[in-house]
Amino acid sequence: MKRTINRLLSLFALTFIFLSSSSFVQMPSTVSYKCMIQMANYSGEKAYVVVSLMDAQGKYIKTLYVQGDDPEWFPDLKEWWAFSHGTNENIDAITGATVGNGERNIISLAVDSSQVDSGYKIRFESAVENQEYYTVDAEIDLNSSTIRNKVDGKGYIRYIRMVPN
Repeated sequence: MKRTINRLLSLFALTFIFLSSSSFVQMPSTVSYKCMIQMANYSGEKAYVVVSLMDAQGKYIKTLYVQGDDPEWFPDLKEWWAFSHGTNENIDAITGATVGNGERNIISLAVDSSQVDSGYKIRFESAVENQEYYTVDAEIDLNSSTIRNKVDGKGYIRYIRMVPN
């Protein structure tokens, strides 16, 4: 019994030393943001908005949020749908109700901290039933010095404001 306890203590000590060493590789950390989406005044149905993480070349990396929870209308967000259709992204966990004319929505977004100040962007794509579609309604550089700046939309979004959590 004493031998077993000594072995466990030795194993614990080695594990502690390994985890404390400077050569230990840590998992990437996440950065969270609160994001307010202020919709423009427009007529018609409520807007579907997809918030996506884009790389420096403008390629989709990940879906961060979907404003609209009826999959029937997802194909109206054409560029995002081409990226996400058939992938293993679980968008059920990141969807919410649509908002419309003059309304606002506050959401939380999380990205890997290594993507900040590395050329990544957050894209807001929007569509309204039987109306125009905006591939880039708004786009924000994922840059720590400018992330708090108000960004105007070009379509159904009046503006976006983000603040670190």
